[in-house]
Amino acid sequence: MAVAILCFDIGGTSIKHGLYSQEGQLIASYPSVPTNADQQGIIQTVQELIRTVKGFSDIEGIAISSAGVIDSDRGSVIYSGYTIPNYTGTAFKDVLESEFGVPCEVENDVNAACLAELWRGAGQGYRSIVCLTIGTGVGGAVMIDGQLVKGVGLTAGEVGYMSVGDHYFQDVASTTFLVNRANQLSEQSVNDGREVFEWAKKADGGCVQAIAELVDHLASGLVNIIYLLNPEIIILGGGIMSQKSYLNDKLVESVSEKLISPLFDKSIITFAENQNNAGMLGALYHFNQRHSR
Repeated sequence: MAVAILCFDIGGTSIKHGLYSQEGQLIASYPSVPTNADQQGIIQTVQELIRTVKGFSDIEGIAISSAGVIDSDRGSVIYSGYTIPNYTGTAFKDVLESEFGVPCEVENDVNAACLAELWRGAGQGYRSIVCLTIGTGVGGAVMIDGQLVKGVGLTAGEVGYMSVGDHYFQDVASTTFLVNRANQLSEQSVNDGREVFEWAKKADGGCVQAIAELVDHLASGLVNIIYLLNPEIIILGGGIMSQKSYLNDKLVESVSEKLISPLFDKSIITFAENQNNAGMLGALYHFNQRHSR
């Protein structure tokens, strides 16, 4: 029987989980649940989900992808910004290994997404990669020579806090920004990024303008990343990045226009291939790295 690893992807709005084989085959998928945005609520939710799965499936490990700055050695959240308040200090590894008696490994969600793209996605065959996830905020991951760059304080890749004008990057280049801006500019009331694109495709001027502003801000951040790292490939993920046909040409053109010279315009800009399963798949890859036989 295949070894089963229960994988989680904890974001600002929802928690996804699924049961995978160590080879990355999905054994069972489960409905996502809302994120209870505080330390105790999130870990209690994860515990309840594990208990439910263990009621009818044997699991031999727990692999977690989570928003926030993660200490992978300790398996804990050492910093979480305002997108998930009161989350700092959540000690997943200690709590879950103590209760369930199986190994637990934790990685930052965008690092996990980057590992997923390296393993089974757009990053296959590349050695220098930057991944961005556009969601409640903007997360980043940096890979050089095939290795994730964590930084001296484990905060490398936290591009959401870069300055774009007078704002944090994630305050003007996230899905949150897009929805809020569309509701300011459009006569339509939209609830999520998908609806913004639906109305834009129907020529709603406010939604078209909101997307144009998002693209402009996103391109500004990408230009800074290119100047600093000059990666082989930049991979964009997150829910609204599934709108590749709408966004690709606009974003590539905006980046090219902002760069000071074509000499700098060598990085491939592409879109994530793993989409909703990226965090869980990358968490599994990270788990396997730590428990390789």
